[in-house]
Amino acid sequence: VQLQASGGGLVQAGGSLRLSCAASGSIFSVNVMGWYRQAPGKLRELVADIATGGTTNYADSVKGRFTISRDNAKNTVYLQMNSLKPEDTAVYYCKARRFGVEYWGQGTLVTVSS
Repeated sequence: VQLQASGGGLVQAGGSLRLSCAASGSIFSVNVMGWYRQAPGKLRELVADIATGGTTNYADSVKGRFTISRDNAKNTVYLQMNSLKPEDTAVYYCKARRFGVEYWGQGTLVTVSS
């Protein structure tokens, strides 16, 4: 499974960005896809994930501001990020899980200026 993330950039506080992650390769039975982030000096943390059936899971810090969605036909997962805060600044990584194996995409940098 190969994952290609895109959509990061620089935005002012209060602004919005949408991240995309397209999966390719052996995508049959990819069940959970999600987004993680890692800020400088911090551990990588879950932002949100979504199962094939649509069940979602969010970190408390992003609930009500971020929305994860998935287009199974396009094998793509999206992260709509609204009301961005400086503390959302991080490298965002896409992850997929298939038969218990985790696959990671390259990170995309999100910078939120105050």
